[in-house]
Amino acid sequence: MMLGQKRMEIEVLRIGQRVVRDDRVTTHVALVARSFGAKKIYMNEINPEINDTVSKINKTWGGDFEIEMIDDWKKIIREKKNMATKIVHLTMYGQNINDIQTKLQNEDKLLIVVGAEKVPRTIYDTADYNVAIGNQPHSEISALGILLDRIQQGRQFDLKFKNSERVIIPQEHGKSVQMNKLTD
Repeated sequence: MMLGQKRMEIEVLRIGQRVVRDDRVTTHVALVARSFGAKKIYMNEINPEINDTVSKINKTWGGDFEIEMIDDWKKIIREKKNMATKIVHLTMYGQNINDIQTKLQNEDKLLIVVGAEKVPRTIYDTADYNVAIGNQPHSEISALGILLDRIQQGRQFDLKFKNSERVIIPQEHGKSVQMNKLTD
């Protein structure tokens, strides 16, 4: 992000979750969204442990990333579209990221839809952008990470998470963690 340039507002919508099988995948979708600069993830089904995991990570490593439980993902999409948020659907059937990333970089607000099971046709029709990170089967976790990196051009790694108990000090060799004393 250039100095004086406004930061893009990014949120993620996770649609569906295959019971038990996707608990870990959904947790990792949330963790990638958080660490790559999204401010929130909406989930229509959730294992309470995912919320606990993200809360603990926010406490330890800082930030205020949110998980919001929802009943109706269609309502979230309608609300976001009414707020001039562009809907980005991650799908291997979409336009190649190489062809669309510049358009995405110029948007102010994005809601990135990450599916689990078969995604309803409505998403393909409602999305402003159907984006593919390659046109072969792959992980939604990696696709989200690549999309977020491409649209932010690596600037997400310059983010400083506020109110952290710990901060990693980058090292060429070994590990260094700074412990912060938090005040209430």
